[in-house]
Amino acid sequence: MISVFRTDKGRVRPYNEDHGGVFANAAGDRLAIVADGMGGHNAGDVASQMAIEAMKSQWMQIDRIQTASQAEQWLKTAISESNGKVLEHSQNFSECSGMGTTLVAAVCTAGFCTIANIGDSRGYLFNESGLAQITEDHSLVNELVKSGEITKEEAEHHPRKNVLTRALGTEPNVAADYYTVMFEQGDSLLLCSDGLSNKLAQQEMQQILEATISIEEKAESFIQMANENGGEDNITLVILEHSAGLESE
Repeated sequence: MISVFRTDKGRVRPYNEDHGGVFANAAGDRLAIVADGMGGHNAGDVASQMAIEAMKSQWMQIDRIQTASQAEQWLKTAISESNGKVLEHSQNFSECSGMGTTLVAAVCTAGFCTIANIGDSRGYLFNESGLAQITEDHSLVNELVKSGEITKEEAEHHPRKNVLTRALGTEPNVAADYYTVMFEQGDSLLLCSDGLSNKLAQQEMQQILEATISIEEKAESFIQMANENGGEDNITLVILEHSAGLESE
């Protein structure tokens, strides 16, 4: 597997509240994460960084993930612990009151990826069938789309587009959604914050992922295109490509 992580504050925001990364355990399995923080002043930055560090710390303590059920159980435990740490910090420090973060995390082995998401950061799988969105947004506009009150096209420009129905670190208990997909040679996994998914159509994402350029060039293309299309938000992404062996770049 090869991977790349990129984050950019965009063209409008004064600072970057996103965090993420790709981390290998002793067996060479990967944990990929993107978190988009929210809160007053720099509290969103604190929330997303704390979530990433808590997940990474727990990941480095395990040896191997062998099954999808084991991956899902690990994610549930790690997310619960991360949620508690972010919530406790927000309660103990007034300047961080109410902070929280989205989270999309994937445990990837040589045969499968198990993905967890909270909020509107997304996971996509690119394979021989094309690019498919795996996760479902936990947002007000997505609930309105599901209930038939607005169309997907109307959701793109809805004034309350950024209102989340779930976030990590804002309540004592948080429920993530879990998905497992086959991960085979030639496949790519894309995790991203809404600063990317709001600025590129899915077809544009697919064109970048299928291009015969390096994984680093693909990441830079995503950042550049999101900024060219306005760059109003922080832009963060992870790409994992399944290739022969488990060496990481």
